[in-house]
Amino acid sequence: MATTRTANAHWEGSLIEGKGQVSLDSSGIGTYDVSWTARAESPNGMTSPEELIAAAHSTCFSMALSNELSKAGHTPDTIDTRADVTFQPGQGITGVHLTTRASIPGIDAATFAQFAEGARTNCPVSQALTGTTITLDAELA
Repeated sequence: MATTRTANAHWEGSLIEGKGQVSLDSSGIGTYDVSWTARAESPNGMTSPEELIAAAHSTCFSMALSNELSKAGHTPDTIDTRADVTFQPGQGITGVHLTTRASIPGIDAATFAQFAEGARTNCPVSQALTGTTITLDAELA
């Protein structure tokens, strides 16, 4: 069964001087301010498309890693993943760096690294970002 999630953006003004808001409509968890300055310089309490992509990617990667480990009989105690999405004005998103630390009973570092690399390649957000370099730093906690 396919699912669709919805967010809406409202923008006022020019790119540089303007501002807007993005609402997470499917979950209803909030509406967040956005601006060019928040995207290209300092967040100043606002979000950006890149931060939202980072949230999606870190969550998707953790879920994909958990799934692959569990299917192979390794139930993780914890998986903590950080996604750093780099945006360069004039170029766009230039890369994503994933950092994950996991506690998984009965697994060695080499096996974990194979599962982490598989999740990096195969999670749906990674697949949607195939035009971007995605790097990974994965270690057992």
